[in-house]
Amino acid sequence: MKLRLEEFTPDSDSSFRLIINPRLNDVFYWHFHPEFELVYIENANGTRHVGEHISRFEGSDLVFIGSYIPHLNFDYGVKTECEKVVVQIRQDFLGNAFANIPELAAVFRLFEQSKHGIAFGKETKIKLGERLKKLKDLGHFEQFLEILSIFQVLAQSNEITLLHPKPVENQHNKKEQERLKRIYNFIDQNYQQKIEVEEVANLSNLSKSAFCRYFKKITRLTFIEFLNHYRINQAQKLLLLDKNVTEACFESGFESLSYFNRTFKRVTGENPLSFKKKFLSEK
Repeated sequence: MKLRLEEFTPDSDSSFRLIINPRLNDVFYWHFHPEFELVYIENANGTRHVGEHISRFEGSDLVFIGSYIPHLNFDYGVKTECEKVVVQIRQDFLGNAFANIPELAAVFRLFEQSKHGIAFGKETKIKLGERLKKLKDLGHFEQFLEILSIFQVLAQSNEITLLHPKPVENQHNKKEQERLKRIYNFIDQNYQQKIEVEEVANLSNLSKSAFCRYFKKITRLTFIEFLNHYRINQAQKLLLLDKNVTEACFESGFESLSYFNRTFKRVTGENPLSFKKKFLSEK
């Protein structure tokens, strides 16, 4: 897993990127990006973690996330064979047309509401699920028209739930982005060794207490919680490569087997050996 500001590369000749069934269910991918993001997931029970909002969804989920709102991948920890469609849309989608074309007024309001994070109800999911899954079969211009039509349906839905009472503030200016990249790269390069909070605080030019407040504000997790999630993800990969539990523990940066087992179960809901046996039986 690479922890980072997600960089957006649109499809050729397009103002958006379409991602179909990314396989990230074993990856704790807490990330943010300047693009708007519409996520649909089907045949899954999972965690909806958008900004400070955390809740469970059952069966399917449809969420519209505004620019720079940090969020966890919706398929994290999902055990079923699910279908997932992600549409990432550039900030300048349609330019100033929103404000000047009456027919797009409702869509404009929807994009403004996305600053809160938006979840949609059962009927809206049923109405749009199949349309979203068929986007991949269309040409770029047809995709553009269909996405615009989908947003019109979303804008007119009476099943809108705002995930935050106030818009989520964009805290990620260029300076913040560079600081986060330094932290994430340090974790990625040093997770197998003992990492002291003071080391990362110094890297961020912050005192230990200021860094802890800063990191919790940005990621909604303490630094130790975040580091443990990262290490557990690495341990999962090692177990899937047929490493034994002890090897996975120490090679992923844990210093105590008992602490590793407790943390693994807290993060994934099962112990390491059960996780490995289940994978081998499915394989």
